Amino acid sequence: MKTDFDFGSRDAAIRTQTYSIVRRLKGLPHALFAQYWRDVHAPLCSRLPGLGFYVQHHFSTERTARLWPVGEGVRQLDIELDGAVEIGFSSVDEAARFIESSPILFGDEVNVFGWDAAYSLPNGSKTFVDNDPDGVPNRVDRLYRLHVYFSERPNGRLGPWLTEFATQLSAQPEVVKLRLHLPEPFDNAHPQPPSPVPHDVIDDMLRIGVIEIGFASALDARRLFESDVFANAVASQATHVQAVAAVLVTHVYTFVRDGKPTMAGLRGSSVAEVIASIGATNHASEQVQRMFVRA
Repeated sequence: MKTDFDFGSRDAAIRTQTYSIVRRLKGLPHALFAQYWRDVHAPLCSRLPGLGFYVQHHFSTERTARLWPVGEGVRQLDIELDGAVEIGFSSVDEAARFIESSPILFGDEVNVFGWDAAYSLPNGSKTFVDNDPDGVPNRVDRLYRLHVYFSERPNGRLGPWLTEFATQLSAQPEVVKLRLHLPEPFDNAHPQPPSPVPHDVIDDMLRIGVIEIGFASALDARRLFESDVFANAVASQATHVQAVAAVLVTHVYTFVRDGKPTMAGLRGSSVAEVIASIGATNHASEQVQRMFVRA
């Protein structure tokens, strides 16, 4: 999976974005939740104006052990999440167009989400390295990919520390992809998004940073975690971090890239998988796609 070419520049068009974490509606089977989120909710969202980037990360609800070394002086943060979603825009004006139209999504959120929280990144996120040639994945994740949540310690300087930490990790040969999200603090007095679904977050999740890190395998991840490089990189962690949580990504679905819906965004993820499996190139033609594009 590791290549000599870095594809990280393809994220440069996203200047502002949100990073949201979600939990499925209580009593809704995980498989049904995942199918609805990617096949029903996603095509609806993908058609809203202004959207430049839309990716869903679906998390494992079973494999949670030994994903990330917590480190001395830092607590293990136990959080139950079913997924995360990135929604990005090429400009503030495009984001405003999307927000104006987004209430149409709120009636659908109650069908599938029991809780969600959207963190604002007015200056976007940063891709440090991306050696994965597939820029629009719609599948089981081929990487061993983690989302790691760092809770800021009072009087800590989480942002600068995480930036330096990400810089050091991204230079290591085991790391195929690393993306850093440093959102603004979450405000429980004005939770986002403004939908009927609950949004309040616990104290440990008010001021966070998130690293998305991908490896070719769990073995590569463990080799890095046991290295002197990693030990040196986390040596000052407890000064800035009070708790850490990690989740394993099982599937990644891309619905909008560079301001245009993908086949999954137009038709739903499952239909896009079938089209790709058959090799039905006619469905990628402009004539056919015009029948499904957003107005």
